[in-house]
Amino acid sequence: MYCEKCGKEIADNAIMCPQCGAKPNTSGKMYADNGNPASFFDGGLLSYLGWLFLGSLITTVTLGICFPWAICMVYGWKINHTVIEGRRLKFNGSAVSLFGNWILWLLLIIITFGIYSFWVGISLEKWKVKNTAFAD
Repeated sequence: MYCEKCGKEIADNAIMCPQCGAKPNTSGKMYADNGNPASFFDGGLLSYLGWLFLGSLITTVTLGICFPWAICMVYGWKINHTVIEGRRLKFNGSAVSLFGNWILWLLLIIITFGIYSFWVGISLEKWKVKNTAFAD
């Protein structure tokens, strides 16, 4: 479960958050000070830069073949650090699944002489949303 005050993950049987000292909410939802469900992002800059660097390095070393893996890695980091109305999001997508779509989109771009490239961004966003859910 997650702390309702600072958003850090804590043990299910914890009696207080080791980060901020708040008592855990047994419902699993996180609330703001005004009592409404909280929405926030709890990722940090250094870890984000680390994931971006690793994704760029893997993509460069593999000459772009592992770009879908880099996308899943960075997007998964963003989603897994996002809480919407007290419920944490979770990314369930896999690089293998995205790679299959990537090949299909590449073929469609070739067949349509590049016209489909205008839709690839939308197709990628649809795939991301399809593979995003609430963690609880």
